[in-house]
Amino acid sequence: MKIIIALLLVFSLHAKDYTKNPETLKFINKMVKEHNFKRSYLITLFSSVKKQNAPLKAFTKKPTKKPSKALQKKYPLHGAWDRYAKYKITPKRIKQGKKFIRKYRTTFKKAEKKYGVPSEYIAAIIGIESVYGKNVGSYPVFDTLTTLAFEKSRRSKFFRSELEKFILLSYRQKFNPKNVKGSYAGAIGLGQFMPSNYEAYGVDFNQDGKISLQNPVDAIASVANYLKQNGWRKGEPIATRVSYNGNRFKKYKTGYNKKYNRSQLAGIEPKYGKWNYHDKVRLIKLSRASHDELWYGAKNFYVITRYNHSAYYAMSVHKLAREIRR
Repeated sequence: MKIIIALLLVFSLHAKDYTKNPETLKFINKMVKEHNFKRSYLITLFSSVKKQNAPLKAFTKKPTKKPSKALQKKYPLHGAWDRYAKYKITPKRIKQGKKFIRKYRTTFKKAEKKYGVPSEYIAAIIGIESVYGKNVGSYPVFDTLTTLAFEKSRRSKFFRSELEKFILLSYRQKFNPKNVKGSYAGAIGLGQFMPSNYEAYGVDFNQDGKISLQNPVDAIASVANYLKQNGWRKGEPIATRVSYNGNRFKKYKTGYNKKYNRSQLAGIEPKYGKWNYHDKVRLIKLSRASHDELWYGAKNFYVITRYNHSAYYAMSVHKLAREIRR
């Protein structure tokens, strides 16, 4: 008993009473008025919150200034893709991905049939997001979202909305919001869904009456559903490498938001024969140490960027998926 009391005292010394924050009180009033929560329950939740300094630092530090053109010319920033992919696409992660699909083979088959997303792409996203569930995050989600919502941060409005969604989610799914761990931004489960995405795309695939993204079965279907709802086209390709003249590519604008008819891209052709895709394409440039690797990205490549708005992220998913399938 003495040890428990001592631990509670230590926690209370490091905890912050957010009910003394006027913005938190406004938030509580909103939850009472719009969602019929008991004020006493919310007061209890917010009266003892451990401020999360590491996440707060990540969302308050000033963005790194882009180097000047003169500096970039003197010190070329080549090899960005090599550095990125080094930690995303590894032999160990490929092996784990194959094992993960084998373990949940029935679930993957059902999800692929229902949503039209190949198993290896679902597994690749889960592998990159949480190492197949081995690293879902160690930050208390409620405390993290509260810190980011009511302390000064670049995206406090966004995190206030996510906090609202998280409290509502805890009520509907009947769990204690204080007991959930996640990422430094408040993302949850194997697929690292923010609370708003949890609500919008989460699937109770094992039909146990609740959506749990810590459960691999629900997580697999939820990732597939996310891609499907964002426009995934069943049976269509994702990307293919293309050739161009030279070692560094500057002829056309690259990136997942810029689309081209292939007829516009003179001198650029699929590197490994005919590519059976006739819609508009994106040009995706991967900066390597010795050259730029250039790819066509199809509609499905763009869909992957809806999960994480980064061409490098989408390409790492694509390349990891191919290795898992191989």
